[in-house]
Amino acid sequence: MRTRCIRYEGKVQGIGFCSSVLALAREYDITGSIKNLVDGAVELIIHGQEQELEEFLLAIRHSHLAGHIAEEQEVAMHSELLSPLHGFRIL
Repeated sequence: MRTRCIRYEGKVQGIGFCSSVLALAREYDITGSIKNLVDGAVELIIHGQEQELEEFLLAIRHSHLAGHIAEEQEVAMHSELLSPLHGFRIL
């Protein structure tokens, strides 16, 4: 099991980005959260088996959201600082 944090930049707020990612997440065996950041980016935290995480991220890249993403960047994080993840939700 692995936890990853992905930061999306571009036109990713005000277009239903978070709710679309939430709908996609329901198709995968993952837990996590997504939230808008004050700088206009979106932060995605996901937890699960590595292959499942990769397939989920690929699904985002190939969805209708792709045209709104200018940059996708994995952010280093300390997973011990995270609260336990249950389900997938928008924060």
